[in-house]
Amino acid sequence: MLRTATETLSVTTCDWSDWTDEDLLVEYRCTGQRDAFEELVHRYERELFAYLYHYLRNAAAAEDTFQKTFMQVWQQCSRFDETREFRPWLYRIATNLAIDHCRRAKNNPAMSAVSIDDENENTEKLTIAETICGKEPIPDEEASERELVFKVRDAVAQLPDHLRQAVYMVYFQGLTYREAAESAGVHFATLSGRVKSAIEKLNRLLKNAG
Repeated sequence: MLRTATETLSVTTCDWSDWTDEDLLVEYRCTGQRDAFEELVHRYERELFAYLYHYLRNAAAAEDTFQKTFMQVWQQCSRFDETREFRPWLYRIATNLAIDHCRRAKNNPAMSAVSIDDENENTEKLTIAETICGKEPIPDEEASERELVFKVRDAVAQLPDHLRQAVYMVYFQGLTYREAAESAGVHFATLSGRVKSAIEKLNRLLKNAG
């Protein structure tokens, strides 16, 4: 879909590897160089898809939201403030679209169905569960790594949207607190407080799950 939207633009061969994300978007906005935009898509295709997959727990929904995210980037590139960073802006668009999908899914159970194959192929490693939970003891320590990861996933899914969003950005995707705050459109202190509250709730949920 993204290629269709830009396929009529002229293409000039260029080595974009040393360009910043911000410069790439501005170059595309000013000159219409399709390769500059496609370089941005390429840079974020694995990272952003992984974030959306963790958030939506469905590969098809993550792929669809990924495509919609970059379609919005393409449509709204004229509104990008080149004095700001691209990554938080991108994640803000992606997160808003993911939230919209979750809201629609609540009214349409078929949308929220999770593929068993997706779960089997994309299970996070135990280190992620440990990172989220900190040093607090995790119930049922003899449970398999897979079972523990699913417990963490289920606990994260029970968090309120704003806390779940903070956890995914900081712990699953590795955004800094500053980047996550900008992506969420909140102050740094607010984001920090959300992460702290999320971890406290996760620990309680995991202890109760034991």
